[in-house]
Amino acid sequence: MTSISTATAGWLALRAPADDAARSPELAHELARMLTAASAPVVLHDLGAGTGSMTRWLAPRLPGPQRWVLRDGDADIVEHLDLGAVTDAGGRPIEADVVVEDLAELPIDAFHDASAVTASALLDVITRAEAAHIVAACVAAGTPALFSLTVTGAVRLRPAEAHGEVERALGAAFDDHQRRDVDGRRMLGPDAVAVTAGLFADAGWHVRRAATPWRLRRRDSALVAEWLDGWVDAAVEWRPELAEDAEAYRGRRQAQAAAGRLRVTVSHEDLLAWPG
Repeated sequence: MTSISTATAGWLALRAPADDAARSPELAHELARMLTAASAPVVLHDLGAGTGSMTRWLAPRLPGPQRWVLRDGDADIVEHLDLGAVTDAGGRPIEADVVVEDLAELPIDAFHDASAVTASALLDVITRAEAAHIVAACVAAGTPALFSLTVTGAVRLRPAEAHGEVERALGAAFDDHQRRDVDGRRMLGPDAVAVTAGLFADAGWHVRRAATPWRLRRRDSALVAEWLDGWVDAAVEWRPELAEDAEAYRGRRQAQAAAGRLRVTVSHEDLLAWPG
C-alpha cells in the first residue's frame, strides 16, 4: 500500500456541509446501538482522518466517554485537525490521539482495542488488496466498521442538456479515471462499496448499505464550481480527445452554476459492517 492523501484542507472545508448533510444518520444510529454496551471509554479508530470531519459529525451521535485514534498518512493535513468543540452524545469532550501512518504499515492487530472503525471518502481511493487488509484487521478484532461517503459513479446534473452525449462521455471517462492505475495500484473507484461489502460478507459479517448523495443547489455554488472543474479535468485526463467538447460543456455548466441554476446530485454510499 501507499500513503493516501485526503486532499487539501481547503477542499475538505468546502465539501464539509454537503458531506454532513449526506451521511446516513440511520447507520450512525445502528452503530450507536451496537456500542451501548461497550466498555468505557468507547475507542474509535478513524482511517484517513483528514481534518476530523467524520469525528465531528459522528461523535455526538455515539455514547461515551470516547477516545478517538485518528490515522492518516498525510502529516500536513492532520495539522488542520479541529476537534476542540467535539463532544459525545452525553456532552462530554472527546479524547483524541493522532497516528501519522501509511496504510501499508497498518498492523493486522491495529484495532485490538477498538470499539469501532470508521472512515470517510476513503474506500474509492484504495485498491482491492488494501480494502481486504482493512477488512481483515476489522475481522481479526471483531470490530464493527462504518465507512461513509464512498462514490458510486452516478452523477446527475439539471437542467438536462438538449444533447447529453458529451456529458455521458465525461461521466464514463471520469469513472474509468477513478479506476486507474497509480504507481501500480488500481484504485477501486465506483466499485469500492460493492467490493468491500463482498469482503465482509465472505467473512460471514452482516452488511448494511445506505445511499448518501450530495444534493447540491444554489447555496452550494462554490462547491459545485470546484467539483465540476475536478470532474471535467479528470475525465479529460483520461480521454484527452474529449478536451474541446469538454471545455464548451464546462463553460455552459459554469455559467449555469454562477447564475444559481445548476443542480447536481453526486451519488455516494455509506457502509456498515459488523460480526455475524
